[in-house]
Amino acid sequence: MLEYTYQLETIWTGASKTTSFTYDNYSREYQINIVDKLSLLASADPHFRGDSHLYNPEELLVASLSGCHMLSYLALCAHSNIKVISYRDNAIGKMAKQEGKIRFIEVILRPQVTIDAITNMDEAIKLHQKAHHECFIANSVNFPVLNYPVISTN
Repeated sequence: MLEYTYQLETIWTGASKTTSFTYDNYSREYQINIVDKLSLLASADPHFRGDSHLYNPEELLVASLSGCHMLSYLALCAHSNIKVISYRDNAIGKMAKQEGKIRFIEVILRPQVTIDAITNMDEAIKLHQKAHHECFIANSVNFPVLNYPVISTN
């Protein structure tokens, strides 16, 4: 069995900003450290008393799904000799209370892709579905990841 491991360190940096440890006033700020990479400063979503200027776990999950789909799609295009000129995604994640728990109910990806004019447009469109099935992150979540690509030529 092929197995990959991802290791990081999460440190609560809000301790020095917290004067009294109650739910209403403790800092939600934390730092993510990965060896040989820049640290990422994060917090809770503002709806949950976090800092709106920092990344939050919910945004990072949506970003992971968007990035994984893009990387899967670009790899498939490269193997199929489809020249991608540009790629941009406006992804949206939706959470709601279901069965008494707040959870993601769906993530919608809206990739906008520009390909070379001589490229096979039908194949470029089909590869989005294949990329969805190959995306490691999408294969790991228990909610729908919808994909509405728009492809144009230059």
